[in-house]
Amino acid sequence: MSGERAHGGVAAVRQGMFGVTGAGDTSGYGGLSRTVRFPGPASRPYGGWFDEFADVLAGSGVAAEAVERIVVAHDELTVFVARWHLTAVARVLRDMPALRFELCSGVSGAHYPHDAGRELHAVVHLLSITHNRRVRLEITCPNADPRIPSLVGVYPAADAHERETYDFFGIVFDGHPALTRTHLPDDWSGHPQRKDYPLGGIPVEYTDAAVAPPHERRSYH
Repeated sequence: MSGERAHGGVAAVRQGMFGVTGAGDTSGYGGLSRTVRFPGPASRPYGGWFDEFADVLAGSGVAAEAVERIVVAHDELTVFVARWHLTAVARVLRDMPALRFELCSGVSGAHYPHDAGRELHAVVHLLSITHNRRVRLEITCPNADPRIPSLVGVYPAADAHERETYDFFGIVFDGHPALTRTHLPDDWSGHPQRKDYPLGGIPVEYTDAAVAPPHERRSYH
């Protein structure tokens, strides 16, 4: 498919259970080293219905630059979509009879600090009830401009999922009717599932008691 560009390889090398350095890692796995890799674009034939899907999408009239690449990994089909083309691609996936992805079953996020210019990823999970198929859309944006178009106008069920992704990752979904936090207070500073968010050490007070940071509560040495 035209518009694909190679983007695979090593994303990061993480040390410790949670990729935390210093006293914040209380897991006991301080010596663990794990390489995080992005799968590269798949080559035709993809196998199964994936090739039919790609042919229909390529002939649907969406802009060639809308699809950055198609990845097949772990028996899943992922379409990387350029963020400003997201709603156009979603409408095609929903409305074309040969596709008919009628339901958005979730929107989630991920943060890769070393993926320069593409640090924040949003993943949209779509289900075709008509054809009993699933597809993932993955959209990236930089830390400096964490904005992605909202899919609520195409898939109303994305409402709460986008709010939760905003709450935890700080991705702003442009056009969302009420993009407020779902779990944390409105005045909370930061987004706790980002890799640059501090692990532990945030004062939490109960009646006449304060909980110390994790590395002060116990030792693994």
